[in-house]
Order: sequence, then C-alpha cells, then structure tokens
Amino acid sequence: MADTLNLEDIQGIIIRGYGNLTAACYVLLEISDSDSAKSWLASIASTITNGQTRPENDALNIAFTASGLKELGLEPEVLAMFSNEFIDGMAIPHRSRILGDVEESSPEHWIWGGPTSRSIDMVLMLFARNDQELLDKYNMYLKTFPVHGLGEVKKLDTVNLGYVEHFGFHDGISQPVMTGLSESESPMNTIQTGEFLLGYPNEYGLYTERPLMKSIADPRGLLPHDAGGSGNRDLGRNGSYLVFRQLSQDVRGFWTFLDQATKNQDGTSNPTARTRLASKMIGRWPSGAPLVQAPDEDDMKLADSNDFGYQQTDPYGYNCPIGAHIRRVNPRDSLEPQPGTEKSIDVGKRHRILRRGREYGQQIDPRDLFDGNASVREDQDRGLYFICFCANIARQFEFIQHTWANNPHFDGLYEDVDPILGVHSPDRGTFTIQAKPVRKRIVGLPRFIFVRGGAYFFMPGINAVRYLATLGR
Repeated sequence: MADTLNLEDIQGIIIRGYGNLTAACYVLLEISDSDSAKSWLASIASTITNGQTRPENDALNIAFTASGLKELGLEPEVLAMFSNEFIDGMAIPHRSRILGDVEESSPEHWIWGGPTSRSIDMVLMLFARNDQELLDKYNMYLKTFPVHGLGEVKKLDTVNLGYVEHFGFHDGISQPVMTGLSESESPMNTIQTGEFLLGYPNEYGLYTERPLMKSIADPRGLLPHDAGGSGNRDLGRNGSYLVFRQLSQDVRGFWTFLDQATKNQDGTSNPTARTRLASKMIGRWPSGAPLVQAPDEDDMKLADSNDFGYQQTDPYGYNCPIGAHIRRVNPRDSLEPQPGTEKSIDVGKRHRILRRGREYGQQIDPRDLFDGNASVREDQDRGLYFICFCANIARQFEFIQHTWANNPHFDGLYEDVDPILGVHSPDRGTFTIQAKPVRKRIVGLPRFIFVRGGAYFFMPGINAVRYLATLGR
C-alpha cells in the first residue's frame, strides 16, 4: 500500500514549479544571532507555501545548509545523521573533483558558496506574479532581517524567458512524477516518492537514511513518526535535499563555435547546419522535439514529447548521438543490464532528480549574434540557477554529474564528455556524431558553462521548520 503524501507538510516547490509565478528571487542568508533567527522562523512558518494547492499570487519556501542547522542548535548527533554530502558541502576539494568544479569553475572563484565568501546558512525563495509584487514581498522581508539576527549574503534575481533557456532551446521538458500525486505519466517517468522525499520508500523499496530521534527530543510532538516503524520521530520526513548551482552560460561562445564548425566551403555561415549541430549536441531541436523522434528537422508538434526510449528505435545513435546531453543525463532504456527492457528503465529510475531551476541575466537572441543586432551587453553574466531536489545527493545528482555527464567512456564512447555540461580541457573537447558509413567527430570544443556558486541545502517539512524554531527554547 502506498504511503499517503502529507501535502500540507511538504513545501510546495518540491511538488510544483510555480510556472504561473513568473517572478522569483533567492535570498541567501547568514545567521548571526540564532535565538533571534529562531523567532523569525517561528513567525514565518505559517506563511511557508505547502504542496496542497497551486499558489495563485505568491509563494515562499525556505531551506538550510548544514551550517545553518548547526547555528540553529541542532544537536551534533542528529546533524550527523544527514548525508555526508550535505554535511561536507559542495565546495570541498573532493566534491569539486567529483562534480568537475575545476579551473574557472573551482569554488575559490565562486561569487557565493565558496571557501572565501561569507557563510550561507539558509536560502529564502520568493515567488510572485510580476516583478513589482516580488519586489514588494522581498522588501517586506528585508526589513525583518537585521532585527532577527539575519544578514543578506546575496540576492539572486531571475528572469522569465518562458520555457526557453539562454542557448535558445526549450527547457524543463523531461520531469519525473512521484507516486502518490494525481498527475499521470508514463511508467518510465513515474518514480517512487522516496527518491525525492525523505521518509518514504525509494526505488529499492527502502527508506533513505535520515535524521531520526527519540520522542523525548520533540516534547511538543511537532515531527511525524518514523514510517519505518522504529517508534522515533523523523526530522527528515517530507523534506528533501536541494542542490543549488549558479551556472553561467557563454552564449556567444556556444554559437560562435557552432558557426565556425559548420561554415560552408566558401567560408560563409550556414544557419541550418549550425542549428542542426547544436541540436545534435543537446539531443532536442530548439522547439524541444527530440531527435530520436524527429531526426531530420524540427517538429513543433513534438515540442513537449517525453514518452520515448532509445534502445528500440535508435540503439546506435544515428538519430540522437549517444553522447548528446539529454541522452546522458537521462539514458531512459539504454542502460545495462538488458537495454530496452524494464530492468534497464528501473536502473535509470534510481538516478532521477526533480528540477526547479530558473534563468538569470538578459537574454540574447542567437540570431542577433550573427546579424550584428545584439541589443544587450554581452559581457553581462547570464545563465541558469540550477535547482533540483533528491533524497540521495550522491546516488542522484552527483552520479548524473560524475558518471554520466563527465564520463568520457559513457555508453561505449572513447573520449567524449557531455558537450553542454561536460568538463574537458580548454578547446580539447570532442563530440562524436554516429552515422553510416562513417561517424563524424567535432573537435576543439571549449567549455560553454561555468559554475559561479553553489551549495547543498536541506528543505524540511513545514512542521520540521517549526521544530527547528523551538530548539533550545
């Protein structure tokens, strides 16, 4: 019997992406006075947006780093029950090697979250219908920070590009649905709740490790009981790990490289070939149509298509290259053992993530780069606030990044990493396009995406936020 989701206790951003709330900002905060900060938490707990209904006007959610939980007074033995990845943080050298955060993307160069920047203890996520309403909401909370022992480290503003990211491609298409929700999806994209929320069974039929405590540690009875039957209180239940990374996109570099790689013999640009190569690297056309279903040209009718596999229709990558971005980060039915079967799909389900990111920075129309009509300063930073939720950082987010995106030997390849996200030496990247009778190799790929900041957060259930506000009080 499926465990019923307590949507009143689950923070809403985990359940839905707030697509109707087009304005958003993320406020990174540092705690200087823990008692005052706990008073502030207690005062806003009732305003946290839950997952029960879709918010129509605005939304607020909150998450904490390990240092934030420590500042709030969480006992060391309880904090130690969180995952090592969360406790250690994203910026330690070992994690940088796993994630490929090296050279320009190394944490010492980050503008937030790195070893030389101010400590980040929590993130306040604000959403509204438009920029003015968002500003009003932000200013309201800004006044409360100084008197409650909170310091603003950085305010991260977003832009609304619709459903397009800065390279010009439809984004946010392939999202899994957790069991227990009313949304219907294909079996391939329906994932056990415990892959995204702590305190529920995952794809192994097990409960991911999480902080449990004796009832005596929760005298007010705020926390839910452990669904695993231990009799303890579960601080993790209805919560999730939030992975937050600021990814800067080199839009001009991306399209200039593609232009150079696809020029006609007379040296003139070939816009059709340029877009085709970009689509091969991503695995979808600009509209979102997957190459595995539309190999020859874009097809708007397939813009949101997500119910497809690779093994039955394109096992050798002749339509969608094996090393394409979307084929790497979600291999669907192409994984061992037994590619093309349910066993293969089941393997992939253990590595899925829920994405909730938004773009930042002024948009450049890629066509304007070649027409001389770019109307915004190109030196301005633009990119994606990559935000995802998972119950196991190592097995989900870090596995995708390290074992799939940055693996030069992914699925039989020789020296190709993800052409979009992958980490390779400057101008030394390769991308292979499988074809008959002879494959084609694109060489000299530079990096197009750079990390500018990041942190691991824990987003508790709303009752767990209330519990944190009572620590030591």
